[in-house]
Amino acid sequence: MATAEQLKSLIRSHLSDDDERFYTISLQVAAHEAQQGHGALAHDIREIVDKARRSRGGNILLKFPQELGGLVFSETPTTPLSVLVVPEPLRERIQRVLHEFRQQDKLKSHGLGHRRKLLFVGPPGTGKTLTARVLAHELRLPLHTIQVDKLVTKFMGETSAKLRQIFDLIRDIPGVYLFDEFDAIGGDRSRDNDVGEMRRVLNALLQFIEQDTSDSLIIGATNNPGLLDHALFRRFDDVLRYDPPDETARRILIENVLGTFRPEKPDWAAFGCAAEGLSQAEIDFACRDAIKDAILHDQPRVKVVGLLKCLSERLGSRPG
Repeated sequence: MATAEQLKSLIRSHLSDDDERFYTISLQVAAHEAQQGHGALAHDIREIVDKARRSRGGNILLKFPQELGGLVFSETPTTPLSVLVVPEPLRERIQRVLHEFRQQDKLKSHGLGHRRKLLFVGPPGTGKTLTARVLAHELRLPLHTIQVDKLVTKFMGETSAKLRQIFDLIRDIPGVYLFDEFDAIGGDRSRDNDVGEMRRVLNALLQFIEQDTSDSLIIGATNNPGLLDHALFRRFDDVLRYDPPDETARRILIENVLGTFRPEKPDWAAFGCAAEGLSQAEIDFACRDAIKDAILHDQPRVKVVGLLKCLSERLGSRPG
């Protein structure tokens, strides 16, 4: 049951026609119900808010405290699971996260919790951020990306204070919260070049993650898992590892992106060879470059030589 203050705030926001405030408080009520073990009710409330915003052409974007301005980027993803090209074992683990979230009431009735603190590790462009968007879309939750590079400041104590505010948001406003470049605040405390302030930030981060009992999904993503403090791994319910696409994945990705622009006689062996060593994101960009070139030349389909050229350009532009 909503608290007395929440009920009063709901009434005031409705009477003053403050829709955004009404939606925000409604989501806070949903979070409160989830914490009480009423996951089905919490899900229904979020669905009602979601439909109301969509019917009014609104976006599920929330107003954050002024102190966090520029630190959190919010979006309402529309990326379904079907577009995610990853190995089947990884897809099954992602589906397990979704299934456990949807069945959290059943798990709680047996004294168990669902996976909601996740660590994504792997090279750039291999699908970590895309997975966060997929999870948000499939669970009908907003995605809030924490700009970690802006979170760290030179002023003693300020970073930890902002971290506390962010975890307050995670508790009060259900959503998918993505900490990209997680190693910037989760670096190994034993490194020789570490400084006292960053050790305090890491200690605070460890405490906030461990104590969090919200209804939100928390995702840390890093390209450099070796830089993370080992204690962080124990704070996450699951660690998902991402790799560059293999031959099968490269073909599926190229087919998916090209769609109706696929060449009449595609040379999949040549495409796969040209794309070897590229990440999923780089292959996506190369395919879109080829599509744009076809459109600008009034061609209904991409030419084989055109796509090979775009893939080669992407490979040649890689650093190192």
